[in-house]
Amino acid sequence: MDSPIPVASQTPPPAAPSRKRKRAPANTASPAPSEPGANGTTPAEVLSSRADLSTRPRLSISRGPNFLPVAEGSEFFKTELTGINRIGYRYSPAGINEPGHFLPCRTIESNPTSYRISWEDRSSFVQVTKDGLGLAGSKGFRSARCNAPIREGRWYMEVKVHLNEDGKHEGSHIRLGWGRREAPLNGPVGLDGYSYGYRDKTGDRVTLSRPRPYGRPFSSGDVIGMYISLPPRRQAEPKDPHDPARLKRERIAIDLKGQEVFEILEYPQSKEMNALMDYSGKSSTSASIPSSSKKKLPERGPASTPKANVSNLRPLPTLPDSRIAFFVNGECQGVAFQELYDFLQLRATATSRKAKDKKRTREGVKEHAENPFDDGTLGYYPFISLFNEACVQLNPGPDFDFRPPPDIEALLSGDPDSKEQTWRPISMGVGRASKNRKLPQNLFASLPSRRRRPTRRLKETKSANKPRPGKRAKLEASSAADEDRASPMHLSGPGPTKPSQAWDRLHP
Repeated sequence: MDSPIPVASQTPPPAAPSRKRKRAPANTASPAPSEPGANGTTPAEVLSSRADLSTRPRLSISRGPNFLPVAEGSEFFKTELTGINRIGYRYSPAGINEPGHFLPCRTIESNPTSYRISWEDRSSFVQVTKDGLGLAGSKGFRSARCNAPIREGRWYMEVKVHLNEDGKHEGSHIRLGWGRREAPLNGPVGLDGYSYGYRDKTGDRVTLSRPRPYGRPFSSGDVIGMYISLPPRRQAEPKDPHDPARLKRERIAIDLKGQEVFEILEYPQSKEMNALMDYSGKSSTSASIPSSSKKKLPERGPASTPKANVSNLRPLPTLPDSRIAFFVNGECQGVAFQELYDFLQLRATATSRKAKDKKRTREGVKEHAENPFDDGTLGYYPFISLFNEACVQLNPGPDFDFRPPPDIEALLSGDPDSKEQTWRPISMGVGRASKNRKLPQNLFASLPSRRRRPTRRLKETKSANKPRPGKRAKLEASSAADEDRASPMHLSGPGPTKPSQAWDRLHP
């Protein structure tokens, strides 16, 4: 008798593993650095949803950046989990608001919450130390800005120089100075009219790429003091809706590798400032260079364009009684620049306003838009430019290697006997206040009610704040200055005050 034929098992074959991203439970703990896991390590972040903000962790300090050493044992790092500002766009950390808040996101800070180089506002070729005070270059001239602008008052800081002369490259060089938001990061300070610099090799001062004799050269081991004096900030005219001094934000919150960040369209360079850079003129004193070819070579600089009509150019306002000075190992080099260009935007013309409004109406969707007003980040920043392997160490104070005299203005004016201190270390506005006083959740809560009154734009953006799925989930479209607290790192004030008074002046 034949043996029975085995019956095939009714159990289905195992299913292939799902490729879908696993979602975390609703009670997932915050991955913020200040909240380590039970085993002492930071748990990996798994977002519960890119669209549902209610299940995402609410942070008061950004979880980034992550530091990757450039070499084994090196004190310098590259950074991850942070948006590096690029041409046309800049980024700042954002946090989820509590349920029921009018807007879903607010501004938060990154560690350390003291005055330092900005993690976002630097070239990706500039390496940093974990405290944000050490910088190292790696390729060509690359620059970085600090994390707070100078908007008014008199401020001072030091920079210690280290030039790496290993013979592998052309050498290393440094330029130090002050620059605005529009100054490019992939070039040296003084490249255009948006920044003012001091050169190490020749001691020249430079702006608009035009060096002028100024002070003594500096090299490795030297300590450079940087001083800036700006007049009291101009207040906006209440009856002028187009005054560039008005406060307003234009930003959209996006998801960047699991971290909420604000993406902001960078302030563009104006045609009036670009007109100061005359590339078309040829120097009559330069000797011609012999060439073996009769073919006409292209000229350096941008392509020649018809010169703008001078009558159509807006005037470039300056800041009265403003000045910049530098010190080398405590020795004042004198006034380098004065009557600096105003950091506010030029007033938009009626024609340009109509064209932009028409474009946005035609598109019908809230997208990035140029901001003709002050969003609180305008001002002059310490601007550090490194060529090849040059390194610097920032010292924002209050303890300096070479402390300047109490009244730098009197020294620059020829009266060094004044004993009243009229300047402040650049760390005073942020570092001391951050250590001695808890950061308020909403700086606008203490402002007069006229600054907290909702605007028409807020009503328009409320419906546009609904999240939309996609690769870059846009969480918010915000365009009001009174939506939440501004970044507390805005240094202002005409003279030294108590730390608590200095903190009260931080908001623009």
